Amino acid sequence: MKKLFTLVAAVLLITSVASAISELGIRFGDVSGGDVAVDAIISIGQYSRIHADVSFGNGVGVDLLVDFLYKRFGREALNWYAGVGPFVVFDDPFQLGVVGELGLEYRFTFPISISADWRPSFRIIESADLSTGGFGVNIRLVF
Repeated sequence: MKKLFTLVAAVLLITSVASAISELGIRFGDVSGGDVAVDAIISIGQYSRIHADVSFGNGVGVDLLVDFLYKRFGREALNWYAGVGPFVVFDDPFQLGVVGELGLEYRFTFPISISADWRPSFRIIESADLSTGGFGVNIRLVF
């Protein structure tokens, strides 16, 4: 248990002090490991970004997605994104898999963004299965 808290503290510390974080907030809905997560966006290019979540509830879950498509959807404040990446859940049983993401994001004129997305997942470890749920809402502060 002590190692788990050390790992979670290290992940939170690294994400909170990283100067590359462009958005930080909270996610509600289906997330690996729970129903609520700390949600962060790290820009890695004009049309790509890293979307990271650390969730609590049914163990501690970490999703680390690369949104390889991040583009405007008509209006300037409305964007859409698609990505994929690994997830891990530290609980009994331990879980490891791949999660996809498809979503819409709206950025207000003040520094807040709201997005809704769908995250189907394929769990590889402890047992192999496909989950097509994974709907969630993100509210983030834009830096």
